[in-house]
Amino acid sequence: MLALTSSASLLRARDVAALSLPTITLSRLVKDGRLKRVGRGVYARPDQPLSEHISLAEIALRVPRGVICLLSALRIHGLGTQAPQQVWLAIPQNSPTPRVERPSLRPVRMSGQALTEGIQSTCIDGVDVPVFNAAKTIADCFKYRNKIGIDVALEALRDGWEQRKVSMDELSHYADIDRVSNVMRPYLESVAA
Repeated sequence: MLALTSSASLLRARDVAALSLPTITLSRLVKDGRLKRVGRGVYARPDQPLSEHISLAEIALRVPRGVICLLSALRIHGLGTQAPQQVWLAIPQNSPTPRVERPSLRPVRMSGQALTEGIQSTCIDGVDVPVFNAAKTIADCFKYRNKIGIDVALEALRDGWEQRKVSMDELSHYADIDRVSNVMRPYLESVAA
């Protein structure tokens, strides 16, 4: 069972159950100090160094239909100065709110192309974490500017452009998908000038 943690640093109880192994073994390994419980149903080796984004990997394991977005995605892309206290997660419009006590979760409901376009997979602690790309994240910041603040959106746009992580074509494409083209146009023109 410990061999499972060599391929990915985090292990879910359901992964063990899917292999027809008894999940009580996880409790015994934790008691013996050979595994540590990172979160509900999530385990890691005690000697395994974990990154600062471990909470994102944990959420990706526990909410497989979600996509890391907004402030959490900005942090992954190195845009802006925001250090979110919660994991911002895009979930389908009609899905129930995930029950996750820790880490703190901030769900954002999206549908259609706004939820399915611009997703890239980032490996965090051996877990493939779905995250919106930089251009989609910036467009989302403008769409949800009333939740996070227009200053955050402007800072993300400026940083993304200066660090050459986004192009005008990408920003325009995702602005159309998020239906914020008219909102973003003056800011795009000022950044490109």
